[in-house]
Amino acid sequence: MQLEVDLAGQRIVVVGAEQASRRVLARYRAAGADVERVSGAAALHPGALAGARLVVLVESAHGGGFAPPAADVPAVAAGSGPAATDRTVVAGDLRERCRDAGVLVVREEAAAVGPGHVTLIGGGPGALGLLTLDAAAALREADVVLYDRLAPTEDLAVLAPAAELIDVGKLPGHHRVPQSGINDLLVRYAREGRHVVRLKGGDPFVFGRGSEELAACLEARVPCRVVPGVSSAISVPAAAGIPVTHRGVSHLFTVVSGHAPLSEEEHLHLAGLGGTIVVLMGVSTLPQLVAGLGRAGMRPGMPVAVVERGYSASQRTTAGTLATIVTAAGAARCQSPAVLVIGEVVRVGLELQGGATHLARLTESLAS
Repeated sequence: MQLEVDLAGQRIVVVGAEQASRRVLARYRAAGADVERVSGAAALHPGALAGARLVVLVESAHGGGFAPPAADVPAVAAGSGPAATDRTVVAGDLRERCRDAGVLVVREEAAAVGPGHVTLIGGGPGALGLLTLDAAAALREADVVLYDRLAPTEDLAVLAPAAELIDVGKLPGHHRVPQSGINDLLVRYAREGRHVVRLKGGDPFVFGRGSEELAACLEARVPCRVVPGVSSAISVPAAAGIPVTHRGVSHLFTVVSGHAPLSEEEHLHLAGLGGTIVVLMGVSTLPQLVAGLGRAGMRPGMPVAVVERGYSASQRTTAGTLATIVTAAGAARCQSPAVLVIGEVVRVGLELQGGATHLARLTESLAS
């Protein structure tokens, strides 16, 4: 049987040690409840349950009492309850008092108390369905989540119901928390015995600085696990129907960061490789990129697409050629986040969706 109760504004009393109760506390607070934690027999003091809608007993995994050691349970003042501080006795007496007062009592298992650790998670391009099963499992067990703006954040309170959520996302030209600060937070929270999840968009090791965070954890001797994610370099073109490889058209693709302009040598190498070029974070440097590729010998008619906000309700594709894409992107006011795709696979993708004629018309009109 499953019951759904609106706990917003209701007083909830959680009985257990702070560390063992941390996930229970976070979950009920996330539901909007007015939550108070007390330790053991303190719940038997007069007035401790006044106005409570629900009492949650946080018990050890093997049952039979509260999760913390008996030392955590304070002695009960004379006349306010049984003199014994045995956890089982206290729990039994507390249930009886709640029954007499008409207060619902539930039991929940304590959070594991032990060494903290970090999980670096790739959240994919932001669509919840592209989060991996391992990533979802890690979020369910998280005590703290440090997340970026491009990660799947809309349902984060549901995905990580017991976690403290901290936004450390970077905006173009503005870093709310510098990378060194993020590294310090990962280590600090883990040393407090917490499971810390670092949630990033895409894959943590594809322009995500995940390797720097892993290095910081290893240097501090904090256990760290990496859960790969679906990279936007592949998934966002796919969302627009553009394959990064296609038999007889392209048998390789190169992923490039467009955060800063490339050198002439890099343009030359890219143009000479052939295949498909995928550029992440490249809207602001698009003019320098196409100019550099043109100087390196790439033909003006090479198809180019700008895919904005892949997998969102406002996803949009702007197509053109190397000679026309800057004008087309400017007219469409393309903005980040966006993925650029350069290569004949763009034509393949448009043909699959009946858009090749649009590309031809756009090329002709802007070339005239």
